[in-house]
Amino acid sequence: MNRFEFLKKLKFPKLGRLSVGQIIFWVITVALGIGAFIFANNLTQCWNLTQLPGIAPAACGITSDTGDQIVLNEEGTPLPPEVLPPAPIAAPELPPSWDGASRINILFIGLDARDLDAQSGPPRSDTMMLVTIDPLSKTAGMLSIPRDMWVNIPGFGYSRINTAYSSGEGNNLPGGGPGLAMKTVSQFLGVPVDYYLQVDFTVFIDAMDWIGCIYVNPTEKMILDPIGGGTDKVVLTPGGTRELCQGWRVLAYARNRHTSGGDFDRARRQQEVVLAIRDKVLDPEYFPTFIAQAPQMYQELSYGIQTNMSFEDALKLAVLAKDIDYESIKSGVIDTTMVTFDSVILGGEPASIMKPIADKIRVLRDDIFTASGPLSPLAVPSGNTDVNLITQAMRDEGARVRIMDGTFTGLEQRAGSFFQSYGMNVTEVAPSPESYSQTVIVVYGPKLYTIKWMQGVFGLSDRQIRFNPDPNSSVDIEIRLGTDISGSIP
Repeated sequence: MNRFEFLKKLKFPKLGRLSVGQIIFWVITVALGIGAFIFANNLTQCWNLTQLPGIAPAACGITSDTGDQIVLNEEGTPLPPEVLPPAPIAAPELPPSWDGASRINILFIGLDARDLDAQSGPPRSDTMMLVTIDPLSKTAGMLSIPRDMWVNIPGFGYSRINTAYSSGEGNNLPGGGPGLAMKTVSQFLGVPVDYYLQVDFTVFIDAMDWIGCIYVNPTEKMILDPIGGGTDKVVLTPGGTRELCQGWRVLAYARNRHTSGGDFDRARRQQEVVLAIRDKVLDPEYFPTFIAQAPQMYQELSYGIQTNMSFEDALKLAVLAKDIDYESIKSGVIDTTMVTFDSVILGGEPASIMKPIADKIRVLRDDIFTASGPLSPLAVPSGNTDVNLITQAMRDEGARVRIMDGTFTGLEQRAGSFFQSYGMNVTEVAPSPESYSQTVIVVYGPKLYTIKWMQGVFGLSDRQIRFNPDPNSSVDIEIRLGTDISGSIP
């Protein structure tokens, strides 16, 4: 009997007329069956809780790593992974080459040796010194920033300034630790930071062994030990010039904080060492030798040097430095007169911090970073409401101000003339992209007396002040005029 004859002999039971309840039952049963099939099918195709062979369908929304993908050629044959082209790597963004004539600011960064020894993640910065050089006026300056300064780190909020480097490194930000440190210092001081130079301790020691002896003038008895726990220790006594001829001794002298002034003394010694190295390198008997040896030194020591400045630009600076007189180099340290001391909780532990006194730091900054000396006024005492005194401070401050009309009545031109009559430095006027019922002041740079003047004259509240630090902004203050003060402007 073949299969067709077998099928002919099959007899199926006759089904009577189905009731409404039976029809509903079978419809639900079939629907559940179809749903269960779809669910099981998707579950097995899109399973990603454990490793399974094959590639999930595109509908699952699951992407596999590049190394696990199967790529077919034109004939449909899988290509082996080794013949696939590598993914393009984005080249790091480098600053433009220095033109040799513009003022440049360079951030010197030293890392905390305890972090390097402990291998406990990205290190914090141990030293931050901003150096400025102006080729036209042939002047230079150095400003040291305490590592416990309480500042706003872009993207991370307020913390000690020495955590900017570790935050940038640990979060793989563009530019890494140096990039975030540069942004933080630029925002804190209100000046651009063009380049950075980071040298680790080992390379610093080797570089000093190349350069040779330098001379320093200690003011207190010091025990020199590069990091701590070393067997080679040297006692340095005050009372005149002392010669330091080994790299580790120079490092220990620059890093020692066990004197009466603590970190502030250490910052001054670091600047002293920088100037001593300058004197040695620019010595007429040594300078030609240094220039001749510079390429070899850089090649041998570059493993521990990180910078975004080209070697050619660095040589330009070295040649320029010999034309800058010692008397034309200004130096400053943010010290106890420019901060208040406080305690906070960082990482679950108490931490001592220094909160900046903005007015005093601004005067020090202007003295070092401008050829003509301080540009900013001395601080107006807190709570002083003398309009004449605040107006004079606003004029002396010279903030670049943009006036924007948020009333759409053409008010910006009249307001610009009105503010200029009081000595305000109005550099831009424009209509606002949106309307404002209340005037808003946007602060891009550290120019506080313009804000105080606006509050004193028009009674603006703190809620109408918005801080948006941006060292690249073309203005320091932006006033977005609202209808609340339009009647006060003739």
